[in-house]
Amino acid sequence: MANSYKKVHPKMDRENRAKQFMPFDALKGFREALEEKERIVVPKRELSEEQKEELDFKLRQIKKMDMITVEYFQDGEYVQITGVVSRIDETSKSMKIVNTKIPFEDIVDLRGETLGME
Repeated sequence: MANSYKKVHPKMDRENRAKQFMPFDALKGFREALEEKERIVVPKRELSEEQKEELDFKLRQIKKMDMITVEYFQDGEYVQITGVVSRIDETSKSMKIVNTKIPFEDIVDLRGETLGME
């Protein structure tokens, strides 16, 4: 008779079962806010005339489909990206490395085989 009172629960599907073990974020967005606070914001540095000329020379050497590394200023920090040049737009003075659009004025360094520098 003891078994007749046993409550039978329907089997929980895999997705819902996994959800119950996911970490609980009681303070939504708090982790992201901490990461933002930890980020060191730096001012954009001004290039010398010689550096600007060298950079301009390198920019003129780059062609679509070249593999290059670009160091540029974005949102208060310097970022590096390596990839294939998918577009160079003289009109808007920008280039695209895969899907990242980079204004020429934010570029501080360029490296690649085409430029004779790895």
